Amino acid sequence: METASDYGAFMEKFILPPTSSSPDLPLSSLTFAVKDIFDVKGYVAGFGNPDWLRTHEIATSTAPTVLAILSAGATCVGKTVMDEMAYSINGENIHYGTPRNPCAEDRVPGGSSSGSAVAVGAKLVDFSLGTDTGGSVRVPASYCGIFGFRPSHGAISKSGVVPMAQSFDTVGWFARDPKILSRVGHVLLPSPQQAAPVRPTQIIIAEDCFQLSSIPYDVVPQIVIKAIQKLYGVDVLRHEILGEYVKAKVQSLKSFMIQENTDQVYNIPSLAALSSAMRLLQRYEFKNNHGEWINAVKPDIGPGISERVSDALTTKGEGIDICHSIIKELHEALTSLLGDFGVLMIPTVPGPPPKLQTNSSELEIFRARAFSLLSVVGVSGFCQVNIPLGLYNDLPISVSLVARNGADEFLLHLVESIYDNIEK
Repeated sequence: METASDYGAFMEKFILPPTSSSPDLPLSSLTFAVKDIFDVKGYVAGFGNPDWLRTHEIATSTAPTVLAILSAGATCVGKTVMDEMAYSINGENIHYGTPRNPCAEDRVPGGSSSGSAVAVGAKLVDFSLGTDTGGSVRVPASYCGIFGFRPSHGAISKSGVVPMAQSFDTVGWFARDPKILSRVGHVLLPSPQQAAPVRPTQIIIAEDCFQLSSIPYDVVPQIVIKAIQKLYGVDVLRHEILGEYVKAKVQSLKSFMIQENTDQVYNIPSLAALSSAMRLLQRYEFKNNHGEWINAVKPDIGPGISERVSDALTTKGEGIDICHSIIKELHEALTSLLGDFGVLMIPTVPGPPPKLQTNSSELEIFRARAFSLLSVVGVSGFCQVNIPLGLYNDLPISVSLVARNGADEFLLHLVESIYDNIEK
């Protein structure tokens, strides 16, 4: 139950002390929380659902990512609330309550790593661990006005983490400060072969993606562009119509383009198709992971999520091979667009956080646009960081920077440099 001081962020509180107390450790004296999807010895990873909690065993070991953080000197203070079965980007949980958005109390906190984001945004911990499959770190980071990092797919061990859909699952993290965000990255990411340069070769602004946002174009990119020009000059900036580039380079998307309804309010057909392919493969993998348990236990699942789970359970294998081709082609296309140390700037989400308990049909266009943006990195397996940019009309706004798969340390360095030069 929520106490006045914890914003409803925690499932349960406990203390796991660091495995070494040396003051020179990279995360010495910092506190963190973990999403209820990670194994912690002595506890059940509850996966956001009481029936899951009831029917699963207590973990006999702790997930390697959590152990790495403990060995780096940080103290774990508990497990955080998450959306059921990680199948939502809203952050509302009918069973355990919805963690309160510290930036805007009448708005959703974002999911599925809702409690982890709220714990950081409300200053209850210094940083926290979450997971991001379709957007579950990036979305709540944006909604709660904090930094959120989704690493390159495959960069960080997912052992001891309940799977959602393996083609997209990643372990991510949140912080209020880019330096702490980087320090956590240095602990979790594999050591780079060579020091990453801080200077990007190019920063590409995805013009069409900013058209998907309800926030005026001159607000978000301009704040970051000023900082970039101050640091690197005007020559590093480029503009690109990302949807056209993806349409031209990712041939396998054609079969998903046909299914898209392009007469809805402004959309980017190739990115909408990318999102359809991603969600198909996600449903298919989710069914393979959890279908048997759902059919046997018939768990009580909240509205919105229960429909998604039902859709997943009826998913057949048609089109799955094409999804894998799309992943490969998009990865190659964006690698070629960015090069080793280029960066793409896109909105994290299409606008400020929706109000609590918004009708699902009202949310439909917002969700469709959100997944068009989120699927760029979800499908390519690149790394992405959400950068908070303060408030606009009293609601949190943010922007994302994206770098190629494996350029995580470079992206973390870059965020520190750019953020230091943003006019607060």
